Amino acid sequence: MARPDPWRLIADNYPISVVMQTRFQDIDPNRHLNNVAFASMFENARVRLNRNLRPWADRPKNERSMVAAVTINYLREGHYPDDVEISSGVSKIGTSSYVIAQAMFQNGECIATCDSVIVCRTDGEGKPLRAAVLAELEKMRTTG
Repeated sequence: MARPDPWRLIADNYPISVVMQTRFQDIDPNRHLNNVAFASMFENARVRLNRNLRPWADRPKNERSMVAAVTINYLREGHYPDDVEISSGVSKIGTSSYVIAQAMFQNGECIATCDSVIVCRTDGEGKPLRAAVLAELEKMRTTG
């Protein structure tokens, strides 16, 4: 696994952050946060970012956003009961897709990064992102 770019390890490089509580059920037999817990917390933060990008009520009924790929890099062990902060932003914008870059921090240390490719589909096909969506994505850009 390649180490993430240094900018990924700094919370201030992401426009949105959310603090989440860890749960006892998130720990593995070694008393570390398990990989499913990491994925779930990244997913919750990703959904919050997407809801900020485009309010659900404003989206055409024939348009959907779908997760095409998720890559998580585990950098350090996470521990219960300490909270985590997940910072999120848009790192790349394509014609019909974009990438949400995220980093999870615990006690001031980056413990994981996540990249999710989101594809926009209209009428069941990949279509170019609408201008209004592009404008919202630009507002959520990472600064790294």
